[in-house]
Amino acid sequence: MSKIFRLFALGALASVAATAQASLSYDQNVTSNVIAGTGIGNGGFTVDKANGLEIGLRARVRYPSPTNVTNSNGNGSYNHAVGGFGPGNARASWNFDWSINTGTAAISAYTYRIGIDYDAGLGTNYRVFDPLNSVNPNPAAGGLALWDHSFGNSGTAQGAGVEATGVDLATFLASYNALESSNSLVQNSWNLAFYSDASHLFDPNLNGNYSIYLEAFNANGGLLARSEIDVIVGTGTVPEPGSLVLALGALGGLLLAARRRRR
Repeated sequence: MSKIFRLFALGALASVAATAQASLSYDQNVTSNVIAGTGIGNGGFTVDKANGLEIGLRARVRYPSPTNVTNSNGNGSYNHAVGGFGPGNARASWNFDWSINTGTAAISAYTYRIGIDYDAGLGTNYRVFDPLNSVNPNPAAGGLALWDHSFGNSGTAQGAGVEATGVDLATFLASYNALESSNSLVQNSWNLAFYSDASHLFDPNLNGNYSIYLEAFNANGGLLARSEIDVIVGTGTVPEPGSLVLALGALGGLLLAARRRRR
């Protein structure tokens, strides 16, 4: 589904939400705290709870100073400002926060996939990887499986997550694997600039629309839970007239089908 159609659908389907069974819940707290970072509050997450798992995503103001402001529209989309910040002024004003809670199972019992969209326009250009088990594509990781995720469980206090440590790679990986196999909650906060490369260019000064999804899978590759958000930066991307007509036509069909189901 194109971003422009999805954004139109998010707003229009709110009128028939009472009759539709959507898997996502909006402006939610994740269970039970935000354990990553310092002083970061809960709330504003777009959450899927399914098959004993909870997957949460949100976009939150990060620069010029960290805040708990998400600018949520209450439908899985978030509005944030243009502007470059951080090293080289290359970072967006906003971070996206993600949370995975596996309930009674260990985090290592599942595999995961995150898709980070780098197309500011109406198309998508996803950078896709497993945020728990893949080699870290952040250039700062040097091509190694070095992650700074915060681990805990549903009883971990706010900001009290534990990160892997080690004096060398072997020790660090042993620490990381132990945390993944003994905890049920993992979180992090990322900026699109972290994973930008020649094939996934990011300019924080562009108006645009970005999509991000996070999924969990069982050992057989079956999808268990999935959350997705859209981030509208600045004025967003204005569609060409032809694209707008197509999106409105498709949306009209979607709304008609929803009304027929209600009858």
